[in-house]
Amino acid sequence: MKFGGTSVGDEDCIDRVVGIINKHHTAGNELCVVVSAMAGVTDQLHAIAAEVEGSRDDPPIDTFIASMRARHGKVLQAVAPGEYETVMGVIDERLANLKNILMAVYNLRELTARSRDYIISFGERLSAIIVSAALREAGVPSVALNGCEAGIRTNGRHGCAEVLPESSTHIQSRVVPLLSESVPVVMGYMGCTGDGIVTTLGRSGSDYSAAIVGTAIEADEIWIWTDVDGVMTADPRLIEDARVLSSVSYHEAMELSFFGAKVLHPRSIEPAMQKGVPLRVKNTFNPDAPGSCLVDASAQDHRVVKAITYIDKVSLINITGAQMVGRPGVARAIFSALGEFEVNIMMISQGSSEANISLIVDDEHLTAALAALNEVMQRGYIREVEHDRNVVAVAVVGVGMAGTPGIAGRIFTALGREGINLMMLSQGSSEVNVSFVVKQADGQRAVRVLHEEFGLAEES
Repeated sequence: MKFGGTSVGDEDCIDRVVGIINKHHTAGNELCVVVSAMAGVTDQLHAIAAEVEGSRDDPPIDTFIASMRARHGKVLQAVAPGEYETVMGVIDERLANLKNILMAVYNLRELTARSRDYIISFGERLSAIIVSAALREAGVPSVALNGCEAGIRTNGRHGCAEVLPESSTHIQSRVVPLLSESVPVVMGYMGCTGDGIVTTLGRSGSDYSAAIVGTAIEADEIWIWTDVDGVMTADPRLIEDARVLSSVSYHEAMELSFFGAKVLHPRSIEPAMQKGVPLRVKNTFNPDAPGSCLVDASAQDHRVVKAITYIDKVSLINITGAQMVGRPGVARAIFSALGEFEVNIMMISQGSSEANISLIVDDEHLTAALAALNEVMQRGYIREVEHDRNVVAVAVVGVGMAGTPGIAGRIFTALGREGINLMMLSQGSSEVNVSFVVKQADGQRAVRVLHEEFGLAEES
């Protein structure tokens, strides 16, 4: 079971989490728990690290440490009063270490990727020991482990480390022996290299931690506890009658997560998919709801389309030039340059004339992308680069679309009736996802139109 930041955000949330764990532990289940930092803490750690690096006056390190101590101490006192003094001593020791590294960053005026990872790992270092103490207070034996102690071994890519295959053996030897007698609480989001250097796993890293740990201990299921009832047919903020999907294939979930559905990150799905472990999304604040279960691609209902999602804050880049036609190496030059500038490409489309390539990138990567493409243009591979920030990418997802005639026609016809113009289209050969780009002003309307067209609000 993995519990996210909102699930452990305060004393009431942690009481609720302890109740969920206790219920399933009492029923005879062997459980391993992975927790995120308390809501907002990781963002605060990122912010203080950046502020300290750039500060020329005395940075507010003491004030920050005091606020962290007050928040976590208050929660600890409420959920585990019997363990307050002992655990508070550990919290104070860890906060002293955090203060020391922040002072080092200030004195050196340098925040390395390695130092940043160490700093932002402290959210989980504090939350996990509080959850573990709350479990012991409730009569459930528990021990807290950081990612390294749990056996999560990674490469040295700070900020978005990859978990190494050898982790499985380490996790089995360290976590499995604890399951029969206790509920281990593992600090999510973090691991370490073979040399013991702390790394973090990037966005939704705690979900990734849970998937790695769950597959390594050969769990029957991996449960991701969050603040929504499950994977939905669309964003409920846009579609009032959006429905929770009881069953979603791994491939559908990955496509949805690539295109803006933030319930799960693709990296957290892949380990479960490789081992065939069902991955269930449930709501901490509505624990009796069945949630959504991610299973093998063969599990599907009668709908050809399962969900609609979209990403805003993206930019469309059009690359043109007659000199691209029939010239080997153009695509390689373009994508190599973008790779060197660390630009993540979300969608690609190329016309059969070979004179045009269209890309979608995150707004944050637009400046770097234009700089990279300018270099390619200077080398004579392309003639012109244009961009448009006022767009959104919409994705229509469903394993049932594969081999079903007429799906693209229904999409285009429905959008055409509403006067919505497609600026770019992309579809992989798997046919699980049809993605397209429209003007930002048309994005939400496009989602609503297609949600209605494919009857996604209707119960099975």
